[in-house]
Amino acid sequence: MFKRAVQLLVAVCVGASAILAADASFVGDWKLNSTKSKLTDAMKVASLGANKYAFDFGGGKPEPIVVDGTDQPAGYGTTLSVTVEGADAWKVVRKKDGRMLLTGIWNLSPDGNTLKDNYTEFAPNGSATTVNYVYTRTAGTSGFAGTWESTLETVESVYVLQVRTYEGDGLSFIDPSEEETKNVKFDGKDYPDAGPNQAAGSTSSIRRVNDHTLELTDKINGKVTATEEIQLSSDLKTLTVTVHLAGRSKPNILVFDRQP
Repeated sequence: MFKRAVQLLVAVCVGASAILAADASFVGDWKLNSTKSKLTDAMKVASLGANKYAFDFGGGKPEPIVVDGTDQPAGYGTTLSVTVEGADAWKVVRKKDGRMLLTGIWNLSPDGNTLKDNYTEFAPNGSATTVNYVYTRTAGTSGFAGTWESTLETVESVYVLQVRTYEGDGLSFIDPSEEETKNVKFDGKDYPDAGPNQAAGSTSSIRRVNDHTLELTDKINGKVTATEEIQLSSDLKTLTVTVHLAGRSKPNILVFDRQP
């Protein structure tokens, strides 16, 4: 009986060690390879009349805004302003507690079927990340009102994801530029996200799919906003993160190279 108990204990310890070793293989600094990544985006702009529009940037929660350049209450404790800068040009600005979060410079093509967005996010330390989106109209006939889907994106900034061990049996996913951290354990529980830009009620949980694949689930106030499949290559040098955002049919595919 005693011998059998010892054998079971050894088996459990070996199994736990193998799991911890598999988790540790994700640990490191990972730099985005923009040439291998594929960013997709979709948004809807609906005219409400009297120079007022509803902006839906995902998640199915439109934000009604008067296009007059003023900061107006928007989602997740932010403000949104939209300024007309020309016949076919708008400037979109989002802030939180008075601090600039992002800007988008929108320009329509002469035929009204293409929208270019020079999109820039600002980290708490003031550093900027810029993506040039090109959208194609999929609904609507004229102006900015309509449904838009991105067809081309260019990332112009360096982006690094840090993965660290968390309390021995978990992992931390850290975005240094945004000062955002997701600390999670493999116990099925939702853990609060940390960072100055995180929406109130933001949580994440994680599960193992296999030794080389993890799945993160992001929520806000209990509602799923995204799932992220995190896959490690067999040589442990490449990390591919496939992000499925709620309400969108096409995922973002982010490919990272391990840094020395």
